[in-house]
Amino acid sequence: MRKILFNFLLLITLVGQAMAQDRQVTGKVVSADDSSPLPGVSISLKGTSKGTNSDASGNFKISVPSGSTLVFSFVGFKKQSVLVGSQTSISIKLEADVASLDEVVVTALGLTREKKSLGYATQEIKGDAVNTAKESNFLNSLSGKVSGVEIRRNNNLGASTNIVVRGFKSLSGNNQALFVVDGVPIDNTNTNSLDTQNGRGGYDFGNAAADINPDDIETINVLKGAAATALYGSRAANGVVMVTTKKGRKNKGIGVTVSAGYTVGSIDRSTFPKYQNQYGGGYGNYYESPDKKFLYRDINGDGVNDLVVPTSEDASYGAAFDPSKMVYDWTAFDPTSPNYGKARPWVAAKNDYSAFFNDSKTFNGSVALDGGNENGNYRVSYTRFDQTGILPNSSLQKNSFSFGGSYDFSKKLTATTNINFVRQDGKGRYTNGYNDNIMSSARQWNQRNVDILELRDAYDRTGKNITWNWADPTDLKPIYWDNPYFQRYNNYETDWRNRLFGNAALNYKFSDFFDVLGRVSMDSYTELQEERVAVGSINNNGTARYGRFDHTFSEINYDLIANFHKDINENFNLKGLVGANVRRTKDDRIRASTQGGLIVPGLYSLGNSASAISAPVEDFYELYQDGIFASASLGYKDMLFLDATARRDRSSTLPASNNAYFYPSVSGSFIFSNAMANNSWLSFGKIRVNYAEVGNTAPPLSIVNTYIKPTNLNSDNRDSFNGQPLFQVNATLNNPNLKPERTKSTEVGLEMKFLKNRLGFDLALYKTLSVDQILPVSVSKATGYDRKYVNAGTIENKGIELALNGTPIQTKNVTWKTTVNFTMNRNKVLELYDGVDNLQIGSFQQGVTLNATVGQPYGVLKGTDFVFNDKGQKVIALDAEGNNTGYYARTGADNNIGNINPDWKMGISNAVSYKDFSFSFLIDIQKGGNVFSLDQAYGLATGLYPETVFLNDKGNPVRSSIASGGGYIVPGVLPDGSANTKRVSAENYGLFGYVRNPNSAFIYDASYVKLREVAISYKLPVSLFGGESGVVKNATLSIVGRNLWIIHKNLPYADPEDGLSSGNIQGFQSGVYPAVREIGASLKFSF
Repeated sequence: MRKILFNFLLLITLVGQAMAQDRQVTGKVVSADDSSPLPGVSISLKGTSKGTNSDASGNFKISVPSGSTLVFSFVGFKKQSVLVGSQTSISIKLEADVASLDEVVVTALGLTREKKSLGYATQEIKGDAVNTAKESNFLNSLSGKVSGVEIRRNNNLGASTNIVVRGFKSLSGNNQALFVVDGVPIDNTNTNSLDTQNGRGGYDFGNAAADINPDDIETINVLKGAAATALYGSRAANGVVMVTTKKGRKNKGIGVTVSAGYTVGSIDRSTFPKYQNQYGGGYGNYYESPDKKFLYRDINGDGVNDLVVPTSEDASYGAAFDPSKMVYDWTAFDPTSPNYGKARPWVAAKNDYSAFFNDSKTFNGSVALDGGNENGNYRVSYTRFDQTGILPNSSLQKNSFSFGGSYDFSKKLTATTNINFVRQDGKGRYTNGYNDNIMSSARQWNQRNVDILELRDAYDRTGKNITWNWADPTDLKPIYWDNPYFQRYNNYETDWRNRLFGNAALNYKFSDFFDVLGRVSMDSYTELQEERVAVGSINNNGTARYGRFDHTFSEINYDLIANFHKDINENFNLKGLVGANVRRTKDDRIRASTQGGLIVPGLYSLGNSASAISAPVEDFYELYQDGIFASASLGYKDMLFLDATARRDRSSTLPASNNAYFYPSVSGSFIFSNAMANNSWLSFGKIRVNYAEVGNTAPPLSIVNTYIKPTNLNSDNRDSFNGQPLFQVNATLNNPNLKPERTKSTEVGLEMKFLKNRLGFDLALYKTLSVDQILPVSVSKATGYDRKYVNAGTIENKGIELALNGTPIQTKNVTWKTTVNFTMNRNKVLELYDGVDNLQIGSFQQGVTLNATVGQPYGVLKGTDFVFNDKGQKVIALDAEGNNTGYYARTGADNNIGNINPDWKMGISNAVSYKDFSFSFLIDIQKGGNVFSLDQAYGLATGLYPETVFLNDKGNPVRSSIASGGGYIVPGVLPDGSANTKRVSAENYGLFGYVRNPNSAFIYDASYVKLREVAISYKLPVSLFGGESGVVKNATLSIVGRNLWIIHKNLPYADPEDGLSSGNIQGFQSGVYPAVREIGASLKFSF
């Protein structure tokens, strides 16, 4: 009995001890500076592998033995150890570690490095910077937030965005930055046609990097110089945008985050024309009525001629509006119109083209689940993006799925994977450029008596192409412009893209200082773009048409990387890697269209072609590239760092005898603040310097000459002769002796932080030389070719980047942070091919061209200019007899009239928080750069704008006849220097536009100051959802705004940022769309 009792007491004692040793401890981790909660703090039980992380509110739970020690660590804060006594609740305040500044960033190949050790410029922004005020293309959200990066956008639905880092480096090749998501290189192809890029019409289908879901982004790190990107190989010569996605946390249970946002957009009227309301349709004194302003016909059958609007004319240089005049306009000849057969007072339209626009509406909703245990973690997310545009029948949808996870099979072997699938569907993207673009009519060719809503009513009544622009009242068919509503609902495009990208990797740690990573990454997508033209449209001469573009892209990368990191002794640290990369890229394109119309109207299919379709245009290329690389970094006393990299690539697109190229980099940094004693005022100081070279391969299919099969145009049988198929040589002569391009880069930088990290800056000075450019130069057509590929040309870029950051106020409840990003780049074309001093990049209407000219910046606009005398005065032209013409003299078309490159760019952001409230805004600034506006050249000529109606020097309407005191004296001087005194007529079109002025008259300064973003957020009290024990752990309500106010600009009636497409062809506007102001709200919950 005593033995049983003894054993029982012993058991109770042991159980009691066990219970005393293992108990749950809860607590909260906050910042010592402002008591704000710190999510994601690592909390580990000292001496074991057991641990957890704080949640979004800084709270944590962990079971620990009595008398143990918990270690709290978080990036940017001092590590803290706490002895657990009898406590069951612990409050931890972590102090900022301004001395170590061991910020970790993602660098080339997806590897992490301490930012302080880097000898080159990088800049990181958090995911909130691109997913708070969301756009359909997350690249637009980078504008003003990263120094050294130039973002050019356009206002089309789902449009492409141009992103250039440190200037244009390639004369004719790709200048876009490389995108990498979790180590996966992402294709950023722009498939827009050459017509679209040169402003001749077409659709902007966007750039492929827009598939990256902003809701999944954790950080974005921009690697700017060649030293930062050399390990990525040839395609990283233009910089790299490193995107790191959100990962799961090792939580107990499943964490759920749900967010939903809705925004409404309306056009910014400062970017849309103001119209004159004094004169109506016509080109001047050219018509049948006694005053030469109207057609003059008996419409009502009373035997008396009536005044009729010249419906075939698309200008507003007609008769002055006079409500006492009764006039027959286009509605009088539409049998379904309430105004059929009736004359109306001659007045300006009540509703101009601004009434054509709808409010855009955008919904963005996402749900994410994450969790894990001691061995692994995962995150699964789904996002739905749904947007309707400002034009009728326009929409864009995206469905994004992602999965990411990691698992430790042992302490040595870890597997990770990231998989993303995106489905995009577009409908009714806006037509770009000149042809078949509704905005070309609204901005260039129109009658101010036409009411846009009456055109809507006409289409709603009939579903037909009832237009204001009849060929003649007796010939009721469109001559230049369709009914815009008919066009939007009948002549529209659709497109879709399915995309899968991701990677799988295994990492094996052979020891604490040596591991090997094997990774396979893939990027693959298939897309279809379809275009429709309905029968009876102006486009395609009234013949129905259907065209489609099928595109398949795939790329697989295999990486094997061995990493070494070892403290040699207490002073020296060595990190290094060696690796290999195998890249396999395939691109397959087919473009086909119907011929001769459609058999069944409205059935858009190649099989419904009225005539046999010609052979589709097919393009297929494969690119094989193999690379080996190495990197070494030597650190001394956490103060001196020396890095070196080397890479050798072999490319299938270069000649077999010259298909390998090597490029090195070397960089060094000195953290001088660590060598200074008693430097309480200086938190951190580093100087860095680097030199690097990056190679670039040739475009596919540029070595061996090939034949092409001609394509029929309107069934003209150019693809055969007497029934025999024909082939012809390509227009470009290939070159079997091409060698790789090369970019050489030098950079110096200075980083300093003061006052316990409250104030700091990062300054970089750089210079790059891009040599041995691969470009197609023009040759005599007598050779049978238009161009040939050569290695020639050098471009120089040099510039300054400055990132300033400060915290003017930091108290327990209030924090104010400000950041300034400044960029100034200067580029120059140093040389081209032998005997060639100009390379034409783009060709626009009115003879304006975009050029690379020796001795000039890349992107010079050339065209006709004013003639100036020695005093800088504009000269008036004389006729052949030496008489004063009264109009400006003009030069030839090869004069430099503009430069597309800005003088500098700046972004100023501010963020203020007060307890649970936060407020932020971004001012985006561009100084300089030029744009040629075809809208102004034509719109001023056709009399649409108020600048064409004013009182002249006599106080009379300028458009009145000279006999009535009208007319205009063009400011200028005669060749002898005497003032021009000749009055010229302004009764007919042309005086203020392209007819009587050189191209340079329509070159505008593209400077702007914009309120780009505003966000107001409030963290809802958890007491609303049941308190700390409730299901909801965090809830945030936000009010957001995008593009709210153009504070300053010099370009009239348009957004100076707006362009045609991403790519090298910039600086031209035609039929541009207004900017859209967006205001919305979002709600985010964490469970």
